Amino acid sequence: MKKKAKEPGNLREDCVAEARAIVEEDGLEKLSLREVARRLGVSHGAPYRHFPSRDHLLAEVVARAFGEFAAHLDARHKTGTPQEDLAEMGRAYLSYALAHPLNYRLMFGTPLPDPEAHPGMMREARHAFALLRGGLCAVHAARRRDASDEALDLDALFVWSIMHGLSSVLGGSTIDQIGLPARTLTKLPEHSLMRIGRALGVDPQERDGTS
Repeated sequence: MKKKAKEPGNLREDCVAEARAIVEEDGLEKLSLREVARRLGVSHGAPYRHFPSRDHLLAEVVARAFGEFAAHLDARHKTGTPQEDLAEMGRAYLSYALAHPLNYRLMFGTPLPDPEAHPGMMREARHAFALLRGGLCAVHAARRRDASDEALDLDALFVWSIMHGLSSVLGGSTIDQIGLPARTLTKLPEHSLMRIGRALGVDPQERDGTS
């Protein structure tokens, strides 16, 4: 059923919102400018005034998802202790992934448009990665260790991989079907953060400033 036609001044935002709804309800393969127009009750050509192609619309949707994600990481609680700040970033990552599964899927589970054709799409993604890299740099500096650019990148990719896997496990349905105690699942996030700290050479007690 067609929706009520939208006012022209709102059409760009309506297209973005409708694109998100289509992906969430029917999957990425159903997204097209024609389907967006049909659902909004506007002419087939109307969305093209704002988005030259489906990829341009998808790139805008993905860019906004990364923007919200980066803003969430920026707003995390900051303790002033590098080791604990890095852990807080991990908690913020996980909380966002579980609270916003559609955005998380758009960012990390969607075939993306060509980044070279849509340079703004990954701007906030790079910002989020820079936050992680900066957190790791602060940890190394606090321990008076030098780290090369490559070492920081590798550590950042390691942490990202663990947090992505953790988010995927806890956000999926399989974990609920294998009979693990609820207490074990509740302890998993902090256990994972502790293991990340140890892998990076951080004594867990240092997070509390007690060593």
